[in-house]
Amino acid sequence: MTIGWALKKSLAGYNRTTLQSDLTAGLIVSLVALPLAMALSIAVGLPPQYGLYTAIVAGISVPLLGGSLHQVSGPTAAFVVVIAPIVAAHGLRGLIITTLIAGIILIIAGLLTVGRYISYVPYPVITGFTSGIAVVIAVLSINDFLGLHIAHMPESFYEKVTLILQSLPSTQWPEVAVGVVSLSLMFWSNHLINKLPSPVVGIAVGAFLGAVLIHSGFEVDTIGTRFHYLLADGTTGHGIPPFLPSFGFHGLSQSDLFALPTFTELKILIVPSLVIAALAALESLLSAAVADGMADTKHNPNAELIGIGIGNILSGLASGIPATGAIARTATNIQHGGKTPLAAVFHGIFILFYVLLFAQYLSYVPMSALAALLLFTAYRMSHITQFMRILKFGPLEDSITLIICFGFTVAIDMIAGVTVGIITACFLLMKRFSAITQLQMSHHKNKESKIDHRSIPSNVAIYHINGSLFFGNAEEILEQIEILAPQTTTFVVDLMDVPFVDMTGMIAIKRMVMDLSRNNKNTVICAKKVIADKLKRKLIDLSDKNIFIENSVEIALEKLHP
Repeated sequence: MTIGWALKKSLAGYNRTTLQSDLTAGLIVSLVALPLAMALSIAVGLPPQYGLYTAIVAGISVPLLGGSLHQVSGPTAAFVVVIAPIVAAHGLRGLIITTLIAGIILIIAGLLTVGRYISYVPYPVITGFTSGIAVVIAVLSINDFLGLHIAHMPESFYEKVTLILQSLPSTQWPEVAVGVVSLSLMFWSNHLINKLPSPVVGIAVGAFLGAVLIHSGFEVDTIGTRFHYLLADGTTGHGIPPFLPSFGFHGLSQSDLFALPTFTELKILIVPSLVIAALAALESLLSAAVADGMADTKHNPNAELIGIGIGNILSGLASGIPATGAIARTATNIQHGGKTPLAAVFHGIFILFYVLLFAQYLSYVPMSALAALLLFTAYRMSHITQFMRILKFGPLEDSITLIICFGFTVAIDMIAGVTVGIITACFLLMKRFSAITQLQMSHHKNKESKIDHRSIPSNVAIYHINGSLFFGNAEEILEQIEILAPQTTTFVVDLMDVPFVDMTGMIAIKRMVMDLSRNNKNTVICAKKVIADKLKRKLIDLSDKNIFIENSVEIALEKLHP
């Protein structure tokens, strides 16, 4: 059974020292995940608590049920560009349904053992869409970083940029100061305080500076001033509600959020669900692979997909947002001594305690400090070095794929970027394969023939094909054979070095031999048994006296020139 694979594997020999290491790592990771979960929830258009619910529920459940020893799961920046349109169009209810469906898809994918196929996504596509997402997140963050207070961002990237530029005169300099100080410390504090993650230092100092500015009479937008919630007695609370996440069940809960979805809702949300599931699978397994490289371990990809799937279902039932493996938090876990999946579990438990005990203090975190954290996250996920390395050293085809995927992700959305990127990569790969297949001709005057030219009759031309014949190259390769030389009456087509012929290739072979036969030319096809049998059985009518199939060129020559 793959469920809980990593936990079962790691519990043997668990002791007090391991527990201390896991607790320490879980504490550090929780400090990193806390502000990021709030910032990502705000970025998609929801109050911050929904990101915290995801970090708690998925952060605890996925390590217990998944297939990676060090993976830390929760909300990630990659989801922002997918989730934000869902929230804008369908609200929290639509997002809950989408998250549940995505979780079911991930479980099915794990049970069908498709985890190993995630590695088939080309590296330029991954780099292109993550870099594109980073640009989109950075643009979204500028609103709060500069204190522009734009209420609704348009969907188009161009319109977003235009609106931000038009709103620059309304920049709030106290909020800019908080954002700049926070962002600077996130980039440079590791040189001063290497025991604390730089995002923690940046947020803490930003919150302190924001409090000083507010006390001095300046206006600084905070979580408490931006978000509110209703208490049981009807009064309004500010910031983050200090409550445990509550679970609802569709058809059983009285809340409208958990009413049974209609067929129309399912039809609309199935495509976003597939996208979220694919992105969650891709990011989780990439993160798990990075963790394996850092900690010299090995993850179980299908168990991880099942764990992520269950985690997303539970997150959706808790009104959370989609979750996946988080590379930065996973790396932090390993760097600070996490030994088993319990370190990631502890990180979720610590965040739960923060919500229950310190919610009122979290309300003082400035929005510009959280925007700085998103900018910092966007920079780290932009893969600038890898992006430039592909452009500088990679094949032209990879550079084209990278730029197209990046451009479509920024200009339209991630779905378009990934779809067009993969299609482009496939077409360019077919172009490469087409170029690999070579055609060489042998005849009685060609002393550089592949075989002894003296054994070739003067009226015979032999065409040697080396490489696969498929829909990308079959017509182009075989058309060269149909050039009719007056002195050539027999064409020998050597397919012995052809490992694969698809249906398009076979149809092209049939058309070629039929054309030659109509011109009273003999055609001898030399092919391996598998290919020869398919040609005999399905395509070529051997009753035609001008068409022959042999097992080798040598046998064909012996019959042509005994």
